[in-house]
Amino acid sequence: MALGDDIRSDLNKMVGNPWSIRNGYVVPGTDDVGLYNNDAVKLNAVYLYADLLGSTKLARNFTPQTAGKVIRASLRTASTIIKKHNGEIRSYDGDRVMGIFIGTQKEDNAVKAAMKIKYAMEEMVKPALYRNLPTLEPGGFVPRMCVGIASGEAFIARAGVRGSSDLVSIGRAPNVAAKLSDIREQPAYRTYITEQVYDDLGYDTTYSDSVNMWERCKADVGGERMTIYRSNYRWSV
Repeated sequence: MALGDDIRSDLNKMVGNPWSIRNGYVVPGTDDVGLYNNDAVKLNAVYLYADLLGSTKLARNFTPQTAGKVIRASLRTASTIIKKHNGEIRSYDGDRVMGIFIGTQKEDNAVKAAMKIKYAMEEMVKPALYRNLPTLEPGGFVPRMCVGIASGEAFIARAGVRGSSDLVSIGRAPNVAAKLSDIREQPAYRTYITEQVYDDLGYDTTYSDSVNMWERCKADVGGERMTIYRSNYRWSV
C-alpha cells in the first residue's frame, strides 16, 4: 500500500470512528490504552508540569555535555519527588516533565511536590551542579524549575504508530498546567496553581505558621485572563 493510502486509512479510522471512553481509577500505562480503536480513559486528575528555566541559554552558552547533565539532574530530581508524592510520570518533553495525580489528596500531593522541587533545585541540584560543572556558575546559569498545576477532567489516549506511540492527555487541565509552567517573573515565584486547585487545598498546603503561602493574581494563560495563585514558598526534602 502506498504512503498516501496508509495515511488515508489511518485518518478514516481515527477521525471517522467514535471514541470509546471509559472512566479510569488509576493512571493508565501505554499498554492499557488501545492504539487503533479510538480507546480513551477519562480521569479526574491534577496535572503538574515542571519546566527547567533558561534551557535556551543553557544550550547556547554551554557544551552539550554540560547542558545534558543539567537537564538530566533537574528532570531526575523532579521526577523522584513527583513519584514520592503518588504522582505518575507520563510524559517528558525536552526539559519538562509531566506528573498526574489522582485520589482524595491529589491537590495537596501535587503542591507538596512542587514546593519540594523548588527546595531541591536550590539546595541540592544547584550545589551539586556547581561543584561538578565549573563553567556553569561563572557562565551565569542558575538551575531553576517553574511548576504549573491545574485540576479537572481529562482523557488519555495513545498517539503515534505501533512501536512509536505514547500517551497524550487531552483536556483543559493538562493544557493550563503546561501554560502555567511557562510563566516567567520575579521575585522568585516558582509555583503557579489554578483557583480550583487552591480551593481544594488543605490547611498545611495553604498556610505556613498561620501565614497564607499563596498570592492571588491575574495572568494571561493561553490567551485567557485567569485568576491564579502563585507562591515563592518551598518545602524541605
